[in-house]
Amino acid sequence: MCTVVLLLRPGHAWPVMLAANRDERLDRAWDPPGAWWPERPGVVAGRDRTAGGTWMGVNRHGVVAAVLNRPGSLGPAPGKRSRGDLPLLALEHASAAAATAAIAALDAGFWRSFNLVLADAAGALVLRGTGRGHAEALPLAPGLHMVTAHDPDDPASPRVARHLPRLAAAPAPDTDGWAGWQGILADRGGSAAEQINVVSRGGFGTVCSARLALAADGAAGWWFAAGAPDEAPFEPVALPRR
Repeated sequence: MCTVVLLLRPGHAWPVMLAANRDERLDRAWDPPGAWWPERPGVVAGRDRTAGGTWMGVNRHGVVAAVLNRPGSLGPAPGKRSRGDLPLLALEHASAAAATAAIAALDAGFWRSFNLVLADAAGALVLRGTGRGHAEALPLAPGLHMVTAHDPDDPASPRVARHLPRLAAAPAPDTDGWAGWQGILADRGGSAAEQINVVSRGGFGTVCSARLALAADGAAGWWFAAGAPDEAPFEPVALPRR
């Protein structure tokens, strides 16, 4: 399971603020965000060395795409494509709306179940793929949201139930100040199901973290920690020019 937190503020200079922790097998090799795909100019994303896809990326148009597993679907399955393809397919498009239409037109049965977070300066949504039929778009209203393996803001997720109220009570992040969220995203407390920064167990845990801001003019800023957010420093990511 991974976690994506979004703050949507229409009319603000920075209408979309996003933070994410990635949980993965510790022995699954990956590369930090970069322009790893020459055939996809203008796309910067982390690269999964095993399947060649990504968990999160940005394109030159200011579109962000991040994929999460849904419950009971961790890992690959015979006959299914890697879910790491989905953000790359989404980032072929110049807006989150266009990416939504393109992904929703595909057979969701090509992949195990997924949540695909899509955002641009106009807002954000989650595409819910259940492993059959077509993915369903779940628009996100202005305000604070948390996406895990469950539906957005679902209190049935122990992680959401524990941390969403804490995030709501914390100071909102700005491009040069994420301290209000940082302590929460770095927190290793709670039960295994509640942890937002997963303590390594059974070869699985939180392996990296990200902070991303989208400006009203479509510009983006991305800061990446190549490790758990309580251990690794956040460094700026070089993004493509618009």
